[in-house]
Amino acid sequence: MATITSLKGNHIWPRIAMHRRTSFVGKPAALVFGKRPIQAPVKLHLDVSTVVSLNVDHQDEVVRPKTNFAPCMWGDTFSYCTILLDNQVIEENIEEIKTLKEEVWHMIMSSEKDIIEKMSLIDTLERLGISYHFEEEIEDQLSNMFDLNVIHEEDDLYNVALYFRLFRQHGYPISSDHFNQFKDNNGKFKEALLTDAKGLLSLYEAAYVRKHGDDILDEALIFAKSHLERITPILESTLEKQVTHALMQPLHKGLPRIEAHFNISIYEECGSRNDKLLRFAKLDYNLLQLLHKKELSELTLWWKDLKLVSELPYIRDRIVECFLCAIGVYFEPQYSQARIMLTKCIVMLSVLDDTYDSYGTLDELLLFTKAVERWDLREIDRLPSYMKTIYSTLLNLFKDYDIEVKELNTFNGVCYVKEAMKEIVRSYYIEAKWFIKGNVPLFEEYLNNALITGAFYLLVPASLLGMRSTSKASFDWILNKPKILLASAIVGRVVDDIASYKVEKERGQLVTGIECYMKEHNLSIEEVNEKLFKLVENAWKALNKELIKPTSMSAEVQMRIVNFTRIPDVVYKNNQDGYSDPKYNLKPLVESLLVHPIHM
Repeated sequence: MATITSLKGNHIWPRIAMHRRTSFVGKPAALVFGKRPIQAPVKLHLDVSTVVSLNVDHQDEVVRPKTNFAPCMWGDTFSYCTILLDNQVIEENIEEIKTLKEEVWHMIMSSEKDIIEKMSLIDTLERLGISYHFEEEIEDQLSNMFDLNVIHEEDDLYNVALYFRLFRQHGYPISSDHFNQFKDNNGKFKEALLTDAKGLLSLYEAAYVRKHGDDILDEALIFAKSHLERITPILESTLEKQVTHALMQPLHKGLPRIEAHFNISIYEECGSRNDKLLRFAKLDYNLLQLLHKKELSELTLWWKDLKLVSELPYIRDRIVECFLCAIGVYFEPQYSQARIMLTKCIVMLSVLDDTYDSYGTLDELLLFTKAVERWDLREIDRLPSYMKTIYSTLLNLFKDYDIEVKELNTFNGVCYVKEAMKEIVRSYYIEAKWFIKGNVPLFEEYLNNALITGAFYLLVPASLLGMRSTSKASFDWILNKPKILLASAIVGRVVDDIASYKVEKERGQLVTGIECYMKEHNLSIEEVNEKLFKLVENAWKALNKELIKPTSMSAEVQMRIVNFTRIPDVVYKNNQDGYSDPKYNLKPLVESLLVHPIHM
């Protein structure tokens, strides 16, 4: 049986054939976007965004919505993990990765490389998805180069933008004033830059790490984007693919594993590629895919054993898509158990969301809300039959969490996640009352509640449960809803609202962020969307600011929040709800990440 272990032992791969057991409420935080503060007490991918019609349940004569969600499209694809490579081949690949990893380590630490070579190497490692093997080494190199103020000596647009983006993404307080050198005497970006496609692309990507006050990067984004769109058709093939992809999915907003798959294919086309780096990236990608497939196989069997899909036909059957989101939060091998635990929380939350949004009566939902608040299995007798299954499954899941975390011998934050679950259920009930009674709240009241139902206040602490490095300080920090978490929640909520508005309106849903804003301010849908897009943009700026050192929390924990923030940009691409109907946005991603290995 093959055990996958990294060279330095930082990242221990679980045995591919291993069988696992299956078994916060904080004070409000205020964050200012523009001039108006928004008090924290935005839905992730859990909104109903499909046509729903009324249907009479003849057993109890209760009028319930009849959902028409697309069924699970994966069948038994992931029910049983079939590893096509035998153990000997896997062991050989592991050994080759160890050898290649040592060679790349020497490349990073080499004193013979100049600054641009080192920065380009770091950028390549991150784009190819293998930088997690060298986190400490990369951090040391960036720290040394930042202290040397290497960007001050650069006058090439591509290099300046690359340095700036890498420093910002790693939390260094680099100034955007370095881009002033690319403006003319009239304060406009120089026309000479228009012929520098690679420089414009680098500038475009750098603009997405801007914070409030980086006005020059607001201008840079408009400048670079408009000219890249104009010149894309005349670019050479590989660069054209890069630009087209970046315009659709900026690097800073993309999920690392998805971006790695794309960038490996691009790097293979580059004449200046390092073949050892390319092979390292491919081997590592495919080996990680085997681990992810094994995890998904375990989750699929757990999900089927629960029989919730057959007992609750109104829910969305999305265990695969939930796991994809968990990979988006952390793909690295050391987070294997955390991914499984987080996926179970996401899919459980999806069941609750569909119950409150699409099926339960107000009386039933009140009973369920009170039962969750009491968190006692004896409450189950008060619930209608279909809710008993949900309630027992929820409580059993948290019992399993408690056992698993104790076995990890790390801080047990299950009680924090339990309180966050109670909080989101209370807010689901508030939303249900608005919808069923036809009450349209003011936008601020709506958003204060929607920040909770957006799920990030629950899912972020849930993502820490299986992390061996977690601590009480981490959970306490999240409990207080720091600014970075509030910014993330706003992105998730508002992006969801914009994407799901049309379908929700078709089914008569009046309590959406867009409807609340339109009614309160007497604006058109186009005007409201413009306001909400601006809110999302400002939230990203606020998030970027919170990543700049010194910070009050470790980069490892903060990166979970950053990756959660990236998920809506991928799931709701082109204003389509990829969770409720995965065939457009998520199906090709699942296939590339979990079905098809990269050709060697």
